[in-house]
Amino acid sequence: MTIAVVTDSTSYLPGELAAEHRIRVVPLRVQWGGQIGRDVLDIGSSEVAQVLRDPTARVTTSRPAPAEFAALYRELLDDGAQGVVSVHLSRLLSGTWEAARIAADEVDPGRVRVVDSRSAAMGLGFAAMAAARAASAGLTGALVEDAAADVAARSRVYFCVDSLEHLRRGGRIGAATAWVGSALAVKPLLHMTDGMIKPLEKVRTTARAMTRLVELAVRAAGESGDGAELAVHHLGAAARAEELRHRLAERLPGASSCVLSEVGAVLGAHAGPGLLGIVVVPPAR
Repeated sequence: MTIAVVTDSTSYLPGELAAEHRIRVVPLRVQWGGQIGRDVLDIGSSEVAQVLRDPTARVTTSRPAPAEFAALYRELLDDGAQGVVSVHLSRLLSGTWEAARIAADEVDPGRVRVVDSRSAAMGLGFAAMAAARAASAGLTGALVEDAAADVAARSRVYFCVDSLEHLRRGGRIGAATAWVGSALAVKPLLHMTDGMIKPLEKVRTTARAMTRLVELAVRAAGESGDGAELAVHHLGAAARAEELRHRLAERLPGASSCVLSEVGAVLGAHAGPGLLGIVVVPPAR
């Protein structure tokens, strides 16, 4: 692979997929209960779900330092990579892209390309995997960057939360703040659009929310889902996530894959326990 691929921990790309595609993952930082650690590595999904169930708990997150990206870019280039494509969480949600951009400018802006996925979770993860496949095919840095940007642009991210409170605290919901007052009576459905989290619709029950998530996925993927890539995310809701995956397999038998991945502390801190989400990358037309 002449072009190395980097992403960040908010892709929640399962470790075996990251290893298979030789994608390097830089963790964001998490602070909770007087501790500071690395997303996924130092605080896992079950631990953050338990922490967040305490209404008095505070979990905060921060981007990696530019120096951490710079050190990794230099390591990859020194090890023989001709270039690096670094694909990250939407810059409208995090300073991670900016930190990577600062590092790229410091190391070698001609050989390190930084992509704003304008997405999150496996919307980002699938973009990184597309970049890795392009790199494995021997494509140039510019074409590897294009592959990541293309998949990121096609990705659709839908999710529901038990409460808007965690998103409200983190200032991540924009127009959905109007829903906060009625949040106890509804299950909010949200989506990623234009690089931001925006409200989609409100439903009354978790069962209805799951049905709507499947319906939205089918609409995005096409009736058979031929060639679509799918992912199901959750936080502390493994049984419901497995049910979602089963229902997607029934409705979209032509999908090329369905990744099941529990999110970690960074997205969990903003979405809260009970998160359920579906990511769809329809095939290129």
